[in-house]
Amino acid sequence: MRNFLRSRKIAVCFIALFLVGVLSGCSSGKQDSGGGDSAREVDYPTKPFEFVAPAGPGGGWDTTIRMVAKVLGETGLVNQPMPVVNKPGGGGAVGLAYMQEKKGSPYHVVVYSPPLLLINLTGQTQLSYKNLTPLVILINDFGAFAVPKNSRFNSINEVMEALKKDPKSVKIGGASSPGSMDHMQFLQAAKAAGVNNLKDIQYISFQSGESLAALMGGHIDLLSTGMAEVVGPLESGDIKVLAITAPERVKEGPLSQVPTLKEQGIDAVFVNWRGLFGPPEMPDYTVKYLSDTLAKMVQTPEWKEIVKKNGWTEAFMGPEEFKAFLDRTNEEYKSLLVEVGLYKGQ
Repeated sequence: MRNFLRSRKIAVCFIALFLVGVLSGCSSGKQDSGGGDSAREVDYPTKPFEFVAPAGPGGGWDTTIRMVAKVLGETGLVNQPMPVVNKPGGGGAVGLAYMQEKKGSPYHVVVYSPPLLLINLTGQTQLSYKNLTPLVILINDFGAFAVPKNSRFNSINEVMEALKKDPKSVKIGGASSPGSMDHMQFLQAAKAAGVNNLKDIQYISFQSGESLAALMGGHIDLLSTGMAEVVGPLESGDIKVLAITAPERVKEGPLSQVPTLKEQGIDAVFVNWRGLFGPPEMPDYTVKYLSDTLAKMVQTPEWKEIVKKNGWTEAFMGPEEFKAFLDRTNEEYKSLLVEVGLYKGQ
């Protein structure tokens, strides 16, 4: 009996030692795996990025991403080359398709703004913001509503009252196609002001350089455009700016005298945000690295100087908040487009 008990003790000890060895091996394996991920994070980035502007040189998207690359390089926040390539076409659709080819890449970054949502909602492409990985919002810009200097309208509310009586009585112009930004920001304001029959409002689209000439030539009654586009003609006295779509007044410059929509009792803000995205299925470690690095970039004097020089508004939103913002904004745009009969999304 004693021998049996001793044999049993020995067997139990062997089993215990075996289990300790197995568990230790598993633990060691997990640590190795984690160490590999950590090493990959530490080693990243190890080769050049490719920054994508989904439009031609010189526009808002191109300027934004080139300035990002410039500041990241000059400040040493990123020590790899960041060449910018242009992929123009389809209001951003060509660039969106290009990013699908880079699925899972940790080295591709593209810049977008509201047209990313609108080209899908208006049926220009089946791809959408959901086919990208949101990284950060960097800046905001806002819209403006201008009329000729001799216009009968002296406030945005006078325009809205005229539209309430007859939605076809005021010709609205913009530099983007129906259902795109210039059109949408006016529709949003009109809806908030209580204008019915939004689809009956006349909207005429022009090439960007022609819209201001059309306004001053009397071919349209009101121009819906960006704030930067109205500064020059406002200073020269050629136009009146009735309202801006920002939440607060501009603090300095000629636009500081222009009231917001909210100041005039119209509860609407239209934001022309600009943000960065990765391709679909961008690795989590890349998203963290880029969002953290860009959060540091927006605090640098170099970036703040560029924001001021371009008349942008500082803004920063990280990946999760950015994604929620996109979901919410997409639904708002969709609702407006359905109302005016321009929704063609899926």
